[in-house]
Amino acid sequence: MAMKFGVIVPQGWRMDLVGIKDPVEAYETMTRVAQTAEEVGFDSIWLFDHFHTVPTPTQEVTFECWTSTAALARDTKRVRIGQMVSCNGYRNPALLAKIASTVDVLSHGRLDFGLGAGWYEHEYKAYGYDYPDAPTRLRYLREAVQVILKMWSDEEAYFEGKYYQVRGAINQPKGVQKPHIPLLIGGGGERVTLKLVAQYGDACNVGNLEPEGIARKFEILRKHCQEIGRDYNAIHRTVMLNCALAETDDKAYEKALARGLSRNTGGAENLRTRALVGTVETIRKRLAEYEQVGAQEIILFFPDSRELEPLRTFAGEIIGK
Repeated sequence: MAMKFGVIVPQGWRMDLVGIKDPVEAYETMTRVAQTAEEVGFDSIWLFDHFHTVPTPTQEVTFECWTSTAALARDTKRVRIGQMVSCNGYRNPALLAKIASTVDVLSHGRLDFGLGAGWYEHEYKAYGYDYPDAPTRLRYLREAVQVILKMWSDEEAYFEGKYYQVRGAINQPKGVQKPHIPLLIGGGGERVTLKLVAQYGDACNVGNLEPEGIARKFEILRKHCQEIGRDYNAIHRTVMLNCALAETDDKAYEKALARGLSRNTGGAENLRTRALVGTVETIRKRLAEYEQVGAQEIILFFPDSRELEPLRTFAGEIIGK
């Protein structure tokens, strides 16, 4: 199976809509990127689930994830649409399952449902959410995925957990895709998150690691699958990476530094190994390494995607080759 490629549309969270003063134009910029990605051959588009900018909260525009997902579902026709990833702490899972079911219909069955435990403490507290410790957030996530799957499969959903209780919830329509909307669980936690993927997920996402690091995560996922009798190959394996293209490797590295891509690669010293930074030929070689360790879809963040040319170049020189 050929490698698939997705692109994260500019949404504002990573300061990728800075300088666009009119919020309508900012949204239309996001739509143009989504439509261009579809036009040139990307398989999927993705949105972050955050409320204000990172690494520092600012007054810059940041569009909400699920309303934007619904809008882009109507602004596009072919690409799949997902979240990288929905924060479980921000919405009741039964309601979120209902929202997703509606969006799957709006998209005519193109939704990928991404979910994670959440991590952005400042954002939780700014919006008035409790921010429990990581083990507790993961326990919430474990119950949430069970609630969501029941909402997508049972005529009346019932669930009695420590954190969530659902008592006869009816969810119609349940979406278009069968047996249900694909559930992607994001994160690379080896003892809990990847085990949840093995138990409940249709897809996983890990990111911002070198190929050797991704290989380790996939091997741990494989072991979790073996322990419970799950087919490892039934899980769609996605990897999220930053991408900076240029005429030379050095120019690409300078662009990556200037656009802040080192923030989530563990520092500038890892940009060349934990991201796709370089010429077309360099990136082709790096992608082959990720494919070799089992990645099936690469989800890319281009800091300059709103300029559109990076998407066209990547699609023409890499996807189309």
